[in-house]
Amino acid sequence: MAQDNNNDSAGGAAVSNEALTPLPVSQRVFGWHDHASLWFSLGVGLLVMQIGAYLVPAVGTRDAAIAIVLGSCIGAGLLAWTARLGCQSGLASAGLMHATYGSAFARLPVLLNIVQLVGWTTFELVVMREGTQAIQTVVGPAIGSFWGGVLTTLLWGAVLLALLAGSMVKLVRRFVSRFGLPLVVLSLLWLSWQFATQLQAKGLDAFWARPGDGTMGMFGALDLVIAMPVSWLPLVADYARHGKRSTGGLGGAFGGTWIGYAVANIWCYALGVMVVSVAEPGTGLVTALLLAQGGLVALGLILIDELDNAYGDVYSGSVSTHSLLPRWSVKRWGLLLAALCIALALALPMHTLEPFLLMLSSVFVPLYGVIIGRLGSGETVSPQGAQRKVDLVAALIWIAGIAAYHALAKWAPQLGSALPTLAATFVLAWLSRPSTAAGASALAQSRG
Repeated sequence: MAQDNNNDSAGGAAVSNEALTPLPVSQRVFGWHDHASLWFSLGVGLLVMQIGAYLVPAVGTRDAAIAIVLGSCIGAGLLAWTARLGCQSGLASAGLMHATYGSAFARLPVLLNIVQLVGWTTFELVVMREGTQAIQTVVGPAIGSFWGGVLTTLLWGAVLLALLAGSMVKLVRRFVSRFGLPLVVLSLLWLSWQFATQLQAKGLDAFWARPGDGTMGMFGALDLVIAMPVSWLPLVADYARHGKRSTGGLGGAFGGTWIGYAVANIWCYALGVMVVSVAEPGTGLVTALLLAQGGLVALGLILIDELDNAYGDVYSGSVSTHSLLPRWSVKRWGLLLAALCIALALALPMHTLEPFLLMLSSVFVPLYGVIIGRLGSGETVSPQGAQRKVDLVAALIWIAGIAAYHALAKWAPQLGSALPTLAATFVLAWLSRPSTAAGASALAQSRG
């Protein structure tokens, strides 16, 4: 990266802030296939399957299917809209937050984003560790739960560090698009065939008519499905800024992101539903996958793909951290954050997934409702320095959105929280957005 030397230099030399500077057009190389491959890969994961497995006992098969399809399309649409903003402006996620909330106040959501990305990376390392341990018990003698967990965590962590030492663009274009995507698709096809065959043997009518136990309503299930793509919202512009096109159709960053993520999300949620519907009571998801014919190879490929998710989280976290402390390069921050996540994965219990997901949604649904409402009209996003230190109206709408999300969850859970909060913050941000003339005046004053 050309800016690494500048960022790490000492003395009085100017420090380049890569995250808050639009990426030059000459450096944008991602096409539709790159966007689609990346977001399909990031949409595939054992965590998604586990949530799918959780939905069916709670709401039943029909409502789970509706929540999965509708929630995935809505969530992926939000990702695509944000990707379009990142591709148009060339700004990273931190840059979009600065453009919306002001250069001083934006530090708060950027910091929250770093915290959530550290949490997600730790989650991914734990999932990869447990999946590897499950495979190890099948193919060879057990090492011991403690030392086996330590060794597998360190092994996956070492691979993550090695990937972070290279180029993100090369990883996406040379590995994910060409090799990773076909292998993951084949593994999903094989597992889907295996469990669909078992479902057919047990009776598809009984599967489709399975009722829920009433522990969650339809809108609650929709919130939980939307929570997964929403957790990627603070990352998407970090990759979309590398796109060559910014069209609003199905081409470029918009269409590639939407189609890639929606297909993967629906597929993995549906696979989780199928697995829990045929597995014996008390059987875990990973164990059920291993028991399927060819499940060992398929699970191994999915675990390798899980590494993309951990990489995506750490890379984006390093971009956000660099935006706050630009003297260190994105690469150096990535290595440091990865080391922190490895240590946390060794020390912390990480099995409180649903509350964690919903808490993230309560912060990032209104955050991006405001960002899309302010910047999503297709107008040019102002570069760094063209906005005030604090956009008080935008900040208040976001904070009110967080409060509304939790109020709806407590007092009107039947309505859901994500969609009403998103709609309200979007409308308020749209109505209160500065006029184009005011934005041009602010830009002229900043340059004067």
